[in-house]
Amino acid sequence: MKKYKAFAKVNIFLKVTGKRENYHEIVSRFMRVENLYDELSFVSKESIGAKANEFKIIGDFACETQQNTIYKAYVALKNATNSDALEKLMQTHAVQVGKNIPAFAGLGGGSSDAATYLKMCNEVLHLNLSLNELATIGLRVGADVPFFIYGYTSANVSGIGEVVEAFDEEPLEFEIFTPKVEISTPKVYSAYRENFYAPIDGFEAQRLQAMPSKEIMQSMSAKEANDLFAPALQEYKELKEHYRQGYCFSGSGSSFFRVISK
Repeated sequence: MKKYKAFAKVNIFLKVTGKRENYHEIVSRFMRVENLYDELSFVSKESIGAKANEFKIIGDFACETQQNTIYKAYVALKNATNSDALEKLMQTHAVQVGKNIPAFAGLGGGSSDAATYLKMCNEVLHLNLSLNELATIGLRVGADVPFFIYGYTSANVSGIGEVVEAFDEEPLEFEIFTPKVEISTPKVYSAYRENFYAPIDGFEAQRLQAMPSKEIMQSMSAKEANDLFAPALQEYKELKEHYRQGYCFSGSGSSFFRVISK
């Protein structure tokens, strides 16, 4: 069976621009990590002795199936398409995931898996959904899913994640390290809202969106580039022990990264 790559991402910068109900509106530069990805494929349930009537994911996951972003993507796709072929596919096949992207790490592993699953189903079942339609379905699963649907190497992402605009620049190679600190994104955003809330204005957002990623990483500290770093440090004090000068912080963490000079 064909294997599909679900790439990780890093946030070169992440700034809050405001609130929308319970969500925070952001502006961020997402960049794909070319050498870190999960691999997804469909495998026959018959070959692994799985039951036909259960949604089956094979992989190294700590969560229940119903909490898995791949399962949530299946439900969102089923609700959007009412596809009998989709149900039949998942009665006869399991989703096998070779998991390489660490969880709770700010690298988008769950979102990338969900996006890749949606694209796999669209291709295998000939659903003929456009990338925009898939991104709309993916947004119901998670705010980062649309970026992975579009498959850009680098993109400016804004709103609550639904606005994804390709940014034309050379891909960068990253060194990433992920401390064994399981971070809750909602907890970090909550701490940000209570203690650090200072949204940037439209002019600053435009300035950052126009800057090359390498320039941003050279001119801004981890705290300056990522509004979630300070609240993450407050909520997870052990993070301070892992921070190294010259590294950036991805998403709500816990991963740190820097560019590898070629």
